[in-house]
Amino acid sequence: MITAGVDIGSITAKAAVIVDGEVKGTRVDFTGYNAEQAGRRVLDELLKELGMDAQSIDRVVSTGYGRNSVKFADKAITEIICHGTGAHFLNPQVRSIIDVGGQDSKAMVVDSEGRVRDFAMNDKCAAGTGRFLEVMARALEVDLGDFGAKSLKSERPSKISSICTVFAESEVISLISKGEKRENIIAGIHDSVASRISALAKRIGVGEPLMMTGGVAKNMGVVKALENRLKMSIEVLESAQVNGAIGAAVMAARL
Repeated sequence: MITAGVDIGSITAKAAVIVDGEVKGTRVDFTGYNAEQAGRRVLDELLKELGMDAQSIDRVVSTGYGRNSVKFADKAITEIICHGTGAHFLNPQVRSIIDVGGQDSKAMVVDSEGRVRDFAMNDKCAAGTGRFLEVMARALEVDLGDFGAKSLKSERPSKISSICTVFAESEVISLISKGEKRENIIAGIHDSVASRISALAKRIGVGEPLMMTGGVAKNMGVVKALENRLKMSIEVLESAQVNGAIGAAVMAARL
């Protein structure tokens, strides 16, 4: 059986193709203005890379922020379920998941079958999300992709006390004007993000083995800050950003 998962996030669209229980390929693209077009485009490009066509796909499941916009999908399933399913598919030992995307952050506890037992979600505020980090990167005039490496060079993380993105940006600008080192400011930003996410995670009692998924998982500075806050190790796979799409493809095989 050949199934596909399409995960439409606020910033990126992801696709995954699974053939007979094996991930054959994944792809990430920008979502842009039209979520349905983004879903079709990212899947078509992935199929092209794999030398396949749309007719070869038995079933498609969509997930994520724009899941209901993907009209060609056989079913739309919440990202909570798909991230739990994807993490369990990739590592059946995982019992907790932290997913941080562009516009929200989530913490989940799953059972031995990958079913979500409890979850907590921050989708009302940009703090603790990828969008928050984007705003801070612009304020610091640093490429967001360099944030992780730079923060690990910090000798003394700056204190970012505001949890609101707007006020936190003002704090960052003030620190810049005072001549604070960029790496210290970035480390402080990461600790601020980790503070919000760890509070979410502790609320539902996450424990090890713990996996982090979503685009922000690529930021080693945030991962390290979270490990310090939670006092536990966090597994981050190369496929972290496409975990939701993989989970959606797995769910498609169960329809």
